[in-house]
Amino acid sequence: MKLKSRHYYIRKSHRYLGLVLGIQFLFWTIGGLYFSWNDIDEVHGDHLRSEKRYFPADLRLISPQVVLDNLKTNRQVDSVAGIQLAEINGEPVYQVRYFTGNADHATGEAGGHSAMAATNQKVQLARAATGEFIPALTKEQAVAVASNQLKAPVKVEKVEYLTEAGAHHEYREKPLPAWAITYSQPANCTVYVSAELGTFQAIRHNQWRMFDFLWMLHTMDYESRDNFGNLLLRVFSVLGLLTVVSGFVLYFVSSPRQKKATAYQKVNR
Repeated sequence: MKLKSRHYYIRKSHRYLGLVLGIQFLFWTIGGLYFSWNDIDEVHGDHLRSEKRYFPADLRLISPQVVLDNLKTNRQVDSVAGIQLAEINGEPVYQVRYFTGNADHATGEAGGHSAMAATNQKVQLARAATGEFIPALTKEQAVAVASNQLKAPVKVEKVEYLTEAGAHHEYREKPLPAWAITYSQPANCTVYVSAELGTFQAIRHNQWRMFDFLWMLHTMDYESRDNFGNLLLRVFSVLGLLTVVSGFVLYFVSSPRQKKATAYQKVNR
């Protein structure tokens, strides 16, 4: 094959690869700029949250075993996922997460439970001082939990009760059901509170939403946004590498020295 034809095909391949990948390269660049110019703590909404409160050291609590024994008297408890001390509107509360049924609840490699186990997981709240069971949070209680999380909550614009969240929802992969409390200020933020756990789960605001949208474009995961190893991204990464390599080859075969060498070979044939 002659050098001219190689040059032609390399240039044509580089041109069309650049055309196909150019828009995605632009998305990667814009996303990278946004990620690097924004503080990740602010993206997470840490600057909007009030200072975390802790319980005093002289706090009087009953044993979690008492709560668990009381739970087993009127519930089927197959296994226990965890018992955690939490704070709900200033009150110490035990969160008891347990499983019902005969599913295999052994934790997997990633530390999670099987799909069957996850559907059988239950949560029971109990006052840590008395052991008295507490039902899931009401709307008013959830609003109080959310407002306590903010430094300066203004006006509650909307309160929603979520029983499901899709792959593109800003509350995806979080405990459900949950209360979503939206405030007019600051930054049009929404605070999510787990109804069964009774505690704050996430805060979402405009800066986070822009970050999340650009993250989707960056990862090219248009199904769930967070899969960094999807097939589309892998294909574009390989094509991007080919584009760069073809550019270097094109530069080499188009250099004046290479052109002189080619012309010299033709003259001396």
